[in-house]
Amino acid sequence: MIAVGVAGLGYWGPNVVRNFSASPRTQLAWLCDRDPERLGAVAQEYPGVRCTTRFDEMIADAHLDAVAIATPVTTHHGMAKAALMARKHVLVEKPLAASVDEAAELVELAQRHDRVLLVDHNFLYTPAVQKMAELIGAGVRGDLLFFDSVRTNLGIFQHDVSVLWDLAPHDLSIIDYLIGRQPESVIAIGARRSAGGLEEVVYLHLEYGNGLLASLHLNWLSPVKVRHFLAGGSRKSILYNDYLRAGRGCGGPHRHRALRARAARRRPLCRLGRKLVLP
Repeated sequence: MIAVGVAGLGYWGPNVVRNFSASPRTQLAWLCDRDPERLGAVAQEYPGVRCTTRFDEMIADAHLDAVAIATPVTTHHGMAKAALMARKHVLVEKPLAASVDEAAELVELAQRHDRVLLVDHNFLYTPAVQKMAELIGAGVRGDLLFFDSVRTNLGIFQHDVSVLWDLAPHDLSIIDYLIGRQPESVIAIGARRSAGGLEEVVYLHLEYGNGLLASLHLNWLSPVKVRHFLAGGSRKSILYNDYLRAGRGCGGPHRHRALRARAARRRPLCRLGRKLVLP
């Protein structure tokens, strides 16, 4: 069983804690957060787990095998580097680091110390994305023509990275998983509307060669939450709508049933959400 410590108990960290605690293959050994109140609030749900406000104390434990880092992006490099040098396996929330140079250094350290360094691109492990890979690999959709993704919501606003660094890793990791190749060109256009100086709205365009395009719309300012990813093919397309579930999104369950009924009549569409509907 792998002994794991989790650093960062803010927005996403408690989800990581819950999953490591529930897994039969891991032992939740440590909780770490610099805020004592937040640490205490989470720790009361996991009696017996060791707690600290100091990351160095946690990684000094010789019995600890791995750490998960769910802290602000600007801290990822320093914390992951310290953990790797302490010979711990490391799981880092996306993005891996705040620059290419920082990320490359972490990869080199992991290789040198023979440790696993993993970015938590959690969408890759969902049944929907796994099914998309299966359908694309089987050639069901014909020639792949484009990817079109929309991720919009009012917030959550990050203070150390733009909406591009916050949301685009989801779609870029999915595209990379589905086609396994790098883009030939990248263009990003963004806008800042607040005093923070970080882009809240970004349009990202990528070209992969042979006419394959990808377009990503990323927005923290939209009053409507949208989470859809479309893979367009010459014969069929695949729509992964992560927000299309009963009682969520615009219109409620009756609206969603109507949308699904109309989609079913459009033969070129495969829809991947909580359920898969094949034409």
